[in-house]
Amino acid sequence: MSNMKYCQGTKCHMYDTKDRKKGSKDNKRNETRKRTDFYYGNGNFCSLRCQDDWFNTHGDNAINHFGRVEKPIILTEENAWNRRYNHHKWHGDNTDHLPDYIEVNMITKEERECQ
Repeated sequence: MSNMKYCQGTKCHMYDTKDRKKGSKDNKRNETRKRTDFYYGNGNFCSLRCQDDWFNTHGDNAINHFGRVEKPIILTEENAWNRRYNHHKWHGDNTDHLPDYIEVNMITKEERECQ
């Protein structure tokens, strides 16, 4: 059983390419692309063009549904933690006990083990 899926682009079928052409010689038509893997939009779109088409059609509704930002998000010491590769691991002898990744605070530059 194959896991084929269709591109979610709202106008995918309108773009005239050879791989979208389906049907017999006298009855050619364009169809939405169907593949096992897509590389855009978390695997939902065959191209950036199709991703943009979807967002132009549905973007406002999606943002309103999942939560529109209505005031600025402020970076504070509490929410400034980013996961980074631990570069200390490879500087020095006997560092096998150090974790591969650490969290670094973008404001204070403090480092801690990942939680």
